[in-house]
Amino acid sequence: MPDSARSTHSPTDVALAFDGLSVGYGDRVILRDVDMQVRRGQVVAIMGGSGSGKTTLLRAATGQLPPQAGRAFVLGEDIGQLSGDRLFDLRKRMGVLFQQGALFTDLDVYENVAFPLREHTSMTEQEILERVLSKLDAVGLKAAAFLRTSEISGGMARRVALARAVVLEPELILYDEPFAGLDPISMGVTAQLIRTMTDRLGCASVLITHDVQESFHITDQVYLLGRGTVVAGGTPAELSASQDPFVHQFLHGEPDGPVAFQYPETPAYQAWLERQRRVR
Repeated sequence: MPDSARSTHSPTDVALAFDGLSVGYGDRVILRDVDMQVRRGQVVAIMGGSGSGKTTLLRAATGQLPPQAGRAFVLGEDIGQLSGDRLFDLRKRMGVLFQQGALFTDLDVYENVAFPLREHTSMTEQEILERVLSKLDAVGLKAAAFLRTSEISGGMARRVALARAVVLEPELILYDEPFAGLDPISMGVTAQLIRTMTDRLGCASVLITHDVQESFHITDQVYLLGRGTVVAGGTPAELSASQDPFVHQFLHGEPDGPVAFQYPETPAYQAWLERQRRVR
């Protein structure tokens, strides 16, 4: 691991930290020995090819997957030790932007953004109105508050989802493929909104993404997953200058290199294949 990933910061400065984390499903380990820190005010990208474990790491950060080894600290709490109300309370301090937005189709734009406030606060209707319109204004959609979700474009839906993700003014925001399926203009707007929201709220933002160009424009730190662990970490400039074949292949999208196109054969696959042959 690079020294930057092992640097120490005050506990109040670190919003998300993985310390020797191994995580997976059942007996299957997806990622092992992950060391990572995300500080408040930072935008950090977690990148890697399909199947490299990016979404698995996001699930570890939200407490959906307990550590198989090591620890995951979220806003100063060892999330692997939390359950029930304590885990629920911690999650209320986090925001998540889902890959497809996950808006409620039977609610209009305003009510989609207002939903977390109604569920988790005792704010008055006037306070909710002011907060929601403020967040919609920040994403350029204040005047679209009355529209149904069926009346807005995919790019607009992503911006509404972003407004909903930040309406509780969380301390940590997780973005799952925020640029997927967006046109170049919407992609650029979304990237700048993530940077602006992070700076305005003083929160920590983590991007799970494949998009090198847009991510490198707005991130402070990048971690690259591969081979079941973190293979590189550093600033966008440091990764761009890296001579590591793995990093170079990923950043430049080259077909030949240490990253294989074919999913590797495993003992689990061989056992499955043998069972299939026996029943046929």
